Amino acid sequence: MNGNLFIVAAPSGAGKSSLVNAVLAEDHNLLLSISFTTRTPRPGEENGREYHFVDAATFVDMLGRGEFLESAEVHGNRYGTSQRWIEDTRATGRDIVLEIDWQGAQQVRKIFPDAVSLFILPPSMPELERRLHSRGKDSDDVIRTRLVNARDEMAHVAEFDYVIINNEFQEAKRDLAAIFRATRLRAQNVLSSGAGSLPAPLAALFSTPPHEATAKD
Repeated sequence: MNGNLFIVAAPSGAGKSSLVNAVLAEDHNLLLSISFTTRTPRPGEENGREYHFVDAATFVDMLGRGEFLESAEVHGNRYGTSQRWIEDTRATGRDIVLEIDWQGAQQVRKIFPDAVSLFILPPSMPELERRLHSRGKDSDDVIRTRLVNARDEMAHVAEFDYVIINNEFQEAKRDLAAIFRATRLRAQNVLSSGAGSLPAPLAALFSTPPHEATAKD
């Protein structure tokens, strides 16, 4: 049975990565897809951990060879997801989380219509602006651009299966984990587990002969 594919999108500053990382730390069947990007690493980031950092020419070469499941340009930088890694990892039964934008989500759904998509919203635009400033990663000009782009990104929220408002972190984390768990408990997933065999409780149920009816005097 192939693993589940989860798409998690959000405007910059909504807390997407923090929520996903918190759930990943507790859910050992989940793997995070590491995207390729032309963006310059931020202080503290490592190649192969947050992203695979490549130059623009390398990215274009990979794109031309059809190596990306999806790719998009966001805030002037390019991002792409390795299709081969996704297919190989799903084949092992592991679940995968893709942290991508709405453009990438549209591309992934065309190839994997069974993907489950989630959009994380900030509680308000003023709070989103406060978070962008408080993390201290971007200049004022970059933050203004991110806020403008956030409105465009949030206009696509209705395209997603689930929406989480990240107002209180622990509550949003529980919501995210609950969606992952509920997806695994879908009947089609449970019944197709175990290399095509029925799960033990159902196998026992169907292997037990029915009780013979006894007529009352």
